[in-house]
Amino acid sequence: MQINEYVYSNMQCVKLPISVTVEINLLLVAVTVSALVTRLYGIHLPKAVVFDEVYYGQFLSLYMKQVFFIDESGPPFGHMILALGAYLGGFDGNFVWNRIGAEYTSNVPVWSLRVIPALAGSFCIPLAYLLVVQLGYSHSSALGACVLLLMENSLIVQSRFMLLESVLIFFLLLAVLSYLRFYKAHNSSFRWFWLVTCGVSCACGIGVKYMGVFTYFLLLGLAAVHTWHVIGDRTLSHVMVQILVRFLALVVLPVIMYLGFFYIHLTLLYRSGPHDQMMSSAFQASLEGGLARITQGQPLDVAFGSQVTLRTVSSKPVPCWLHSHKANYPVRYENGRGSTHQQQVTCYPFKDVNNWWIIKDPGRHSLVVSSPPRPVRHGDIIQLLHGMTSRYLNTHDVAAPMSPHSQEVSGYIDFNVSMPAQNLWRVDIVNRESDREIWKTILSEVRLVHVNTSAVLKLSGASLPEWGFKQLEVVGDKIYKGYQQSGMWNVEEHRYGRSQEQKERELELKSPTHSDIKRNLTFIAKFLELQWKMLTVKNEESEHKYSSSPLEWITMDTNIAYWLHPSSNAQIQLIGNIVNWTIANLSLVVYCLMILTYLPRRRRKVEDIPQDSWEQLVLAGVICFGGWAVNYLPFFLMEKTLFLYHYLPALTFKILQIPIVIEHLYIHVLRSPAQRKAFGGVILAVLCSVYVSYHNLSPLTYGQPALSSDELAALRWRESWDILLRKR
Repeated sequence: MQINEYVYSNMQCVKLPISVTVEINLLLVAVTVSALVTRLYGIHLPKAVVFDEVYYGQFLSLYMKQVFFIDESGPPFGHMILALGAYLGGFDGNFVWNRIGAEYTSNVPVWSLRVIPALAGSFCIPLAYLLVVQLGYSHSSALGACVLLLMENSLIVQSRFMLLESVLIFFLLLAVLSYLRFYKAHNSSFRWFWLVTCGVSCACGIGVKYMGVFTYFLLLGLAAVHTWHVIGDRTLSHVMVQILVRFLALVVLPVIMYLGFFYIHLTLLYRSGPHDQMMSSAFQASLEGGLARITQGQPLDVAFGSQVTLRTVSSKPVPCWLHSHKANYPVRYENGRGSTHQQQVTCYPFKDVNNWWIIKDPGRHSLVVSSPPRPVRHGDIIQLLHGMTSRYLNTHDVAAPMSPHSQEVSGYIDFNVSMPAQNLWRVDIVNRESDREIWKTILSEVRLVHVNTSAVLKLSGASLPEWGFKQLEVVGDKIYKGYQQSGMWNVEEHRYGRSQEQKERELELKSPTHSDIKRNLTFIAKFLELQWKMLTVKNEESEHKYSSSPLEWITMDTNIAYWLHPSSNAQIQLIGNIVNWTIANLSLVVYCLMILTYLPRRRRKVEDIPQDSWEQLVLAGVICFGGWAVNYLPFFLMEKTLFLYHYLPALTFKILQIPIVIEHLYIHVLRSPAQRKAFGGVILAVLCSVYVSYHNLSPLTYGQPALSSDELAALRWRESWDILLRKR
């Protein structure tokens, strides 16, 4: 179209014609609108918690209240995306996420909570269209891929609720598309923009779920191969620039963004919360409230006469504090072994007055801090006196109750037998910066080494029987090696003792400390600790009714009931379009057969297809077949509870393979018009079958209309499907 624009210069009017060309791909617009309709229609229904919304909703409420939490299943970016929808909807975080099917209260903006995953799922469709075209295939094939994805019931269900798989798939497709645009745009001014977009999308994918790292590694491998080809064609300086730019965009930028996600996460969540106990004392003290309120302003330097609680650095099986109480070990254990019958020393996972110990100088009788205080340093010999019972921490070469290879740890009682006290311990500050470093409250990680036996005070991880009140066993480990958190302790609560008399000291131990010194960890220190906890601390995995194995995903022998209406048969099920899944499996087999046929023939210089078509087929296989493989096969190695929705990223790439295989067969394998006509008829019949399957399963996809028991029974196309039938 022509636009007339007037340009004024030197008070004269000059008329310049400017031509603006606008290209609109009506097919792309059509599939985008269709995707928005199928994903956004009625997302405010049901107004009840649907399956894993009960899981993500808890974190959502904590975000709204800016309360710290840790989710071992993945990085925080996905939660932040969901929290953005909640924030825009005005959600205040006040809802109890305790069960699937709970009705949302009026303060919960259901549409806002679900709209971002729905939009992400919708935009996956045009991304798939562009990706197929970018691979060099026709617009008809791209349209076919979109139609198949549009009518994939499992992807629709997962997009319509407050879940993260649709967001993950969106970023994975965007990353792949961006890389292909970069790879093929040799002379375009936007080439480097697409490379940066690829790096950003990879970072976002990994930030949503760790599963995104599989596609990221696939793209890194592809980029490495393409970079290798560049080496032989250009000068050394040009090659170095190419490698540097790719490294910055695909490695450095994602790392910076990943750190940025955690920086925002930790900045927003500055308040103490229910997950504090999993973190170190230093981390907890950096949060507002909680431990920070208790320990605020404690003396920093541990001194002789200090009253302390000692927390294990390890959080396995649970965080706990060195503890003792007025109960002795049994004379004999259940297995017949004898004990010292001394006072029990355990590790107790709750704050308690019996967690307090006094650090005593063995050469003095004083139990109070001198003026000025004499700090305890690395290498010093100390005694630990239990504050409430006045028993010294002791160990002898006697087998521990639950760990007979280690020594029993006790509070020493003099029974006038030939077993003198052995209660001297050497302070070994693990994270020291000098050989005479002072023991610091919260900050120092300390090993306590028994002077007589060289055993290290350690949490064994075993639970004591009823006589030990199910508390955790503490032992002296003589074969302790390396950096084991179970053998390291830090002072959490700390005060300078002023009372020499036992009664006064007991009152002092029961009173809170009050001071006003704040300690903050650096962001990097907090990030490293949080990341380590996310990777190493796992919730106990339990078998779920709808958990499944990766082998069941291929043929969709499993499903998940997401929601059931409280009074009717209306329900939402995660069930895929069985026709889609079948032809997707078939396309993988056909692709493998084609590659296995072409490879030996090309090795023998028999070229059945042109070189360009071969390279096109290989690249499509790396993206689609490779995308399926890297997002599916790793699950066979995972020891975690798995669900059908874990397969959806792999399924998306597998469906993209279908039109690619079809177009290749149509152009390069089927030669005669009659064959192509018959093949076209088969394709049309398959598309009709896909639609029929989508339409029949729609009531289970959208949760409406409610079907009768007979109609639901008719939809149970596999015996293994668990479709719920309400008894009347």
